[in-house]
Amino acid sequence: MQLAQQNIWLNTTLGQYLLQREQQMFDLTVGDIFGFNAMQLGLPQLDTLKNSRMPYILHVGNNAGEVLCESDYLPFSESCIDLICLPHVLEFSENPHQTLREAERILVPEGHLILTGFNPVSAWGVKQVLSQDKSYPWQGHFFTLSRIKDWLALLGLEYVSGQMECYEPPINNQQWLNRFSLMDKLGSRWWPMMGGVYFIVAKKRVVNMRLLKPNWKKSSLKSRLVVTSTQRTKPYQQQKKKQEK
Repeated sequence: MQLAQQNIWLNTTLGQYLLQREQQMFDLTVGDIFGFNAMQLGLPQLDTLKNSRMPYILHVGNNAGEVLCESDYLPFSESCIDLICLPHVLEFSENPHQTLREAERILVPEGHLILTGFNPVSAWGVKQVLSQDKSYPWQGHFFTLSRIKDWLALLGLEYVSGQMECYEPPINNQQWLNRFSLMDKLGSRWWPMMGGVYFIVAKKRVVNMRLLKPNWKKSSLKSRLVVTSTQRTKPYQQQKKKQEK
């Protein structure tokens, strides 16, 4: 259902405006991050890793992707991904803090996390509060930038850089968006914290850990990274097994 709503909204004028602005941000960032394995979780309509130079790229999601899973329970081994992109995942996760915890778990030391989210302290946030439309994306939970930073710090993910985008009001009309286009040019200078979307780059810091050189043998990304169901079970499944015994 959510994927269908995503497709409908992202094909609108406002949705295309959002995708265009975010595609530019990801394209300018991922090309300068090096490593071996990169992963995008969610929002398949946006190719966040299009400019990535990493040899193995994986797309993951609960509705589409090469691996189907929930964002708060990722079937990957610890410390195996160099770059994770989370475009608008936290707003629609049943457990956003656990989603971040899972991302931190599978990131390699010094690995990067890039995420985007809707800023509630903006015209987009005002529309979400006042609008009776509870379809995508307005039914999501918009988190403030300060809360996201706090979560990152608690998990040992260092905030590296960030920026705001989409300063134009969320009007689903191309003519009106064109009239407000000057706001995108002046927004970062005059009202920098009022952008409709924030873009965050974070890095996993591990204290007192000596980095080992990676094994660059050519192999299948999926076969090396994905953990089988027998290796990991959800906590409630483990509890159920104990009760049955």
